[in-house]
Amino acid sequence: MRYSLKGLHQFSPHLNDLSILNYTAQELRREATFRATKMSIQGVQAKLSLRLSTQKQLFEIVDMNGTFILKPQSDMYEQLPENEDLTMKMAQIFGINVPSHGLIYGKDDELNYIIKRFDRYGKSKKYHVEDFAQLTQNTRETKYKSSIEKLIPVIENYCTFPMLEKLKLFRRVLFCFVTGNEDMHLKNFSLIIKDKKVELSPAYDLLNTSIAVKNPQEELALPLAGKRNRINSDVLFKYFASERLGLSEKSIQKEQENLDKKKKIMSELIDISFLTKALKKDYHDLMNERIARLTHS
Repeated sequence: MRYSLKGLHQFSPHLNDLSILNYTAQELRREATFRATKMSIQGVQAKLSLRLSTQKQLFEIVDMNGTFILKPQSDMYEQLPENEDLTMKMAQIFGINVPSHGLIYGKDDELNYIIKRFDRYGKSKKYHVEDFAQLTQNTRETKYKSSIEKLIPVIENYCTFPMLEKLKLFRRVLFCFVTGNEDMHLKNFSLIIKDKKVELSPAYDLLNTSIAVKNPQEELALPLAGKRNRINSDVLFKYFASERLGLSEKSIQKEQENLDKKKKIMSELIDISFLTKALKKDYHDLMNERIARLTHS
């Protein structure tokens, strides 16, 4: 069997096996293009909506009421599904809330990334979710025209427990920096209303874009302290965490200790991932350099 029961059961306790997707990566990209006008999911990367049939033990492509999102291999960038699955697993280890996710095979033996939708529950019921572009009156076209500092008033104005969400925000920004995610724009942060509480949604679209895109120009999609490059501990811990977010010294110290404690486990996850040997080395090199910069600057 290609998949472990533990992995299958994260999607459903009734899933004991899983048939391969009866599509090649090229066919999945073609399907995504064909169905794009029928779906609300948007973005540059090809995406498809799926529904899990536990009776048939397979995922089916649907136009409506899907509970999973699938991203096939890109024809432009190497191993994006493997990259995103690894980075999301690292985020979970780092203490960031992420939806159930994993990799599934197509009929060409290529791996595809799959993630459970966090805004769906029950039978066709939806939680209310709004991304930070919507909340700051921005659009898909202006999602980069902001700053990380401008995320803070959104949390202060809308969240039920703002200080808890500020700590979550800091941890995500820190994680994205050390894992080379240079594409965390306004639409990659969202608030969700759940159990009468407004909070940051589970994290999504986390991947190391710096190893996927050769010669990246920036380290952050949204500037912090007016900078998109040359980020150091003063910018992240002193300026952002302490001065702008108002986190206590004790909280900041815990985040530094968490980074130090989890870096070994995250490195081990890179080693056992599905990335090629070359991309594993690139990931290690980038993460080690970023962590060293935060430790020694």
